[in-house]
Amino acid sequence: MRSFLLIAALSLLGVSPAFAATPLLSASGLKDLAPVAAAMPCEQLTRADFESVPDAPTRISKAQVQTDAKTGAEFCRITGYVAPQVQFELRLPTKTWTQRLLMTGCGGLCGNIGLFTEHADNCLPLQRGEMAIVATDMGHDGQGGVWGKDDLLLRTDFAYRGIHVVTLAAKAIIAKYYGQPQTYAYFSGCSDGGREALMEAQRFPADFDGITAGAPAANFVVQNSFYHAWNAVKNTGPDGQQILASEKAAILHAAVLKACDKLDSAADGLISDPTQCHFDPASIQCRPGVAADCLTAAEIAVARAFYDGAHDDQGNRFVVGGLQPGSELAWTGVEISMVPGMPAFGFMAAGDSTKYLLNWPSLPTDWTVLEDFTFDKPTFDKFTASYPLYNATNPDLSAYFGRGGKLLMWHGWSDPHISPINSIAYYRGVEATLGAQATRDHMRFYLFPGLYHCGGGDGLNTFDVLSAVMAWVEGGQSPDTLQASHVEQKGFPGGPPPLDAAPAQPAASVTVKPYPLLADFKGKAKTANGYALYNPPSWAGEHMFKPYKAETCGWNGNTYTCTAE
Repeated sequence: MRSFLLIAALSLLGVSPAFAATPLLSASGLKDLAPVAAAMPCEQLTRADFESVPDAPTRISKAQVQTDAKTGAEFCRITGYVAPQVQFELRLPTKTWTQRLLMTGCGGLCGNIGLFTEHADNCLPLQRGEMAIVATDMGHDGQGGVWGKDDLLLRTDFAYRGIHVVTLAAKAIIAKYYGQPQTYAYFSGCSDGGREALMEAQRFPADFDGITAGAPAANFVVQNSFYHAWNAVKNTGPDGQQILASEKAAILHAAVLKACDKLDSAADGLISDPTQCHFDPASIQCRPGVAADCLTAAEIAVARAFYDGAHDDQGNRFVVGGLQPGSELAWTGVEISMVPGMPAFGFMAAGDSTKYLLNWPSLPTDWTVLEDFTFDKPTFDKFTASYPLYNATNPDLSAYFGRGGKLLMWHGWSDPHISPINSIAYYRGVEATLGAQATRDHMRFYLFPGLYHCGGGDGLNTFDVLSAVMAWVEGGQSPDTLQASHVEQKGFPGGPPPLDAAPAQPAASVTVKPYPLLADFKGKAKTANGYALYNPPSWAGEHMFKPYKAETCGWNGNTYTCTAE
């Protein structure tokens, strides 16, 4: 309405309507875009032809008008698929669309459609039901990896194709439904959704104007083989039972805080820079006559292995980083079993990925991580050969930056699923490839103390990255700071709270600055997230964080093959 009144007023003064139509910025830094109503009935979309969408032949199965229970906004709910089997759901506001598209990522090994956005609580266009939202299952059903057994097409849809073709489909449907394309397109994802986010920036730079990539599983082939397999093997005793349990991880956490909490000159229960915490678990080893609040020698060996990450007897490293000091409370459910006798998530992830996704042909069905995995260079080369297909670690973002794209990457220091050292290595790789200034002009990277995987944790777990990247794209407001706070969250360890959880009141907000702030904490008052410049160690996969030729797959006659670009 404000835009319409401005145009009318300027027209009376003889000002060109074309000039007057330039949207103003709102108080939030976003363009004040006029709402656009649907140009056709929702149900008619099922009869429209989208099978001719280039590279994304699309068929709509159902289109029906519904009302959002939270926003009260009416929307057209569309379900369909891109051939041959990439399912999606798209929600288009019927009257309140402000010309923006948001695609949300899919976590784990995907296999479901979840219109779920992390850390966008204050995004007004989203809260008011003004954005078109789309998500996909990435071509398969179910979280387990058996769907990828000897099926290169399904692997390709998961690796990179699914997000891209659904983006093309969503844009085509939007243009038909509203009679015009979107003005801005955004992507927001965490975990594998973070990998998908970086994959889009690397492979398809024209798909999105702004991207948020949270806790990205960018180093997919290592993450789902050596990283989780190492932790599973090291925490399994000769009797097949786990060695380090949840209650001992809590004792370890308390000792780590006692040793390292004050390194940033603030005793607040958080370690602002775990790379500077050189804690030795042997300091709390049980002694004769002392069996409480301590760890056995076997439990200490597991803790050390978790912190160190996979390596061989000669010290050759197979991961860029392990679990970080301060993350111990998040290990339960991920690297430590929640229920005796039930495998932890990391064990299952490593088993499914190594058996069904990382090798061609797939490994025998009786292959197991505990009995058959060896931590050596030949095994590393075997399981990581598919990195040009699955990984999103290519630091050459020149095409995305060249068209003005903005990228906001973030990670929690207490993430038990994916070591934040991976994200540090990636950011440093982008700087090394494109230069520090070009990187800063288009990318920001935030690390949050005490944040678990994508959400939760005892630290800074509440912030809004979507609004930040939107204001950067639309208003040129670079996200030099973010406001973050802590909210008590109940749910599964290492993850966000259930969707139906009652909202909690956040603690006072903290101003957080992006990596890297070169700070010496000794003798200085704490500043929000000041980091020593950490150099990731030398490891076997360094080449994966340098520019490489991505693998692209498609039909060659009757054969589906993959080749390097």
